[in-house]
Amino acid sequence: MSRIGKRPIPVPSGVTVAIDPERVTVNGPKGELSERVSRDIGVEQVGEEIVVTRPTDRGEHRALHGLTRTLVANMVQGVTAGFEKRLEIQGVGYRAQLRGRDLELALGYSHPVPVKAPEGIEFEVPAPTRIVVRGASKQQVGEVAAFIRKQRKPEPYKGKGIRYEGEYVARKVGKRA
Repeated sequence: MSRIGKRPIPVPSGVTVAIDPERVTVNGPKGELSERVSRDIGVEQVGEEIVVTRPTDRGEHRALHGLTRTLVANMVQGVTAGFEKRLEIQGVGYRAQLRGRDLELALGYSHPVPVKAPEGIEFEVPAPTRIVVRGASKQQVGEVAAFIRKQRKPEPYKGKGIRYEGEYVARKVGKRA
């Protein structure tokens, strides 16, 4: 492993990193995350930093090097600060509310839509038309937010539905009389 990563990943205090031949496990105040890494990519802890190295400059090694570095950096950030996605609900009568740990959505269907909170994910509803999805795993937070958005995607004519905060929905004119 000759190439040293240009950007080592700092490890904050209170975070422990366990590096096995094909697995990196990061443990911190918000939980524990584990990720499989390629055999070709070297991951080692040097002092208070994690260094990711690659054996050659071939395209596939460069790609794996960047992927591995980003995954490990996201795990460190996840167990310290965590990740969150914010969603907005637009539409008359569309709203969300918490039922224990789970979420219940009223989206214009004849029935409420329940969304169970997976392990490691928590929901917050600061207003009936706002949802915050929080967790330690960036991938899991994104998947749960995408699942919630899929329940009623924003439509282009009236703009009703669930969208990410700040998402632009291209509006269409509709039919003319």
